[in-house]
Amino acid sequence: MWLYVWCQWCGLSGTLFFICAVFFLVCLLKKRDPPHFPPGPPALPILGNIFSIDSKQPHIYLTKLADVYGNVFCIRLGRHKTVFVTGWKMVKEALVTQADNFVDRPYSPMVTRIYGGNSAGLFFSNGSVWKRQRRFAMTVLRTFGLAKSSTEQSICEESQHLQEAMEKEGGEPFDPVPLLNKAVSNIICQIVFGRRFDYTDTDFQGMLTNLTDMAYLEGSVWALQLYDAFPALMKHLPGPHNSIFSSSRSLETMIRREIDRHKQDLDPSNPRDYIDKFLMEERHNRKNNTGFEEENLVLCCLDLFLAGSETTSKTLQWGLIYLIANPHIQDKVQAEMDRVVGKTRLPTMADRTDMPYTEAVIHEIQRMGNIVPLNGLRMAAKDTTLGGYVIPKGTAVMPNLTSVLFDQTEWETPDTFNPEHFLDADGKFLRREAFLPFSAGRRACLGESLARMEVFLFFVTLLQRFHFSAASGVELRAEGIVGATRTPHPFKIIAKPR
Repeated sequence: MWLYVWCQWCGLSGTLFFICAVFFLVCLLKKRDPPHFPPGPPALPILGNIFSIDSKQPHIYLTKLADVYGNVFCIRLGRHKTVFVTGWKMVKEALVTQADNFVDRPYSPMVTRIYGGNSAGLFFSNGSVWKRQRRFAMTVLRTFGLAKSSTEQSICEESQHLQEAMEKEGGEPFDPVPLLNKAVSNIICQIVFGRRFDYTDTDFQGMLTNLTDMAYLEGSVWALQLYDAFPALMKHLPGPHNSIFSSSRSLETMIRREIDRHKQDLDPSNPRDYIDKFLMEERHNRKNNTGFEEENLVLCCLDLFLAGSETTSKTLQWGLIYLIANPHIQDKVQAEMDRVVGKTRLPTMADRTDMPYTEAVIHEIQRMGNIVPLNGLRMAAKDTTLGGYVIPKGTAVMPNLTSVLFDQTEWETPDTFNPEHFLDADGKFLRREAFLPFSAGRRACLGESLARMEVFLFFVTLLQRFHFSAASGVELRAEGIVGATRTPHPFKIIAKPR
């Protein structure tokens, strides 16, 4: 009744102004920060800072904000607040010192739509499900990956397929990315599926295309900013974000086919891979609420492929770019390889200790390549203090790994490709505490050891066989395309047999 009287008195324009003013006031009151909450840039009502963030290089924009607001600051994406943690000391405080408090993942509409109402796989699950699934996955990786004496041999054998494919290019410029993706993915295929795929297999090629699309789109402006900020709206709008869901559905269909194939010839006395082990666990633990259901097996396999293929392949891609841009470093690495391994013997992980310069170059590739610029979101489990600010329970927290790998207080020449960062005065390999490409703490990459093995062995076997360069007059770009991972711009190389 009062609204009708008001409309008669003020007219339509006055009423609209009144409604907007009330709505604005409600928004201001709703987003009011608690005392001692981290500062941040001014935000628009409803929209927050969503249009302020550089969509092409968000990690750089967010790193620079720390110069203005300090190493702990807040960004608003829509009406949701996210606290960003910057610099080695503060990231270490969050991920290592307060590891138990920042271990869970916050709610994400994007993740919920992909993973449904299931146990959320390996990387987006929380609590007892996450602990049990992570522990199980690490055990399987040790059994079928690191602890198997044949794993090094498998990687070296896969590198032979990769070398043969490169040799077919006949010394002409070619795009190495599809070949690197296939080689690296075949390693995780052997662990998860129990077999490798031929490079010409169309299902395999389709799987890799979908993985690449998901890795980009999950960290793009469409997912990180728009979809999670406005899920009710974005769900009904066209746009690239819809490709995330179609790609995930295609991958899940392929994984289900593999699971069905495993069910037909499963031998509990002789498990062959991750799927076999999971199916065996499912028989004994399906009622224990620890994630051992077939739908969660699909999601766990999806996570293993996303983490186990995309990141390692991109590390090798950046490695080629940096070595081509620094031919004197490539020559020095190959001289050390020739001295320690030779040109014909297959390398082993035992060779690493005798190859400090090669090891330093690989670490510098991982640092400068900055494959996962922003890490994954965490959530405060309780009210806590970080950097002198109060972080209320349930607040989303994002560790900025870029700010650690390029921290000016930790690296002598942070913006320059410099393997000397990882060498002491005597030329011995030097471990650096602020080297965090795999994150840190309880959510650190569970496949770190396997990834290190793959990068080293693929790297050495490729440089044993080829000298890499770009076409005459072509300069490869050092800036990347940023999604969930940081990808090189399309490039071509020449692989000249040594």
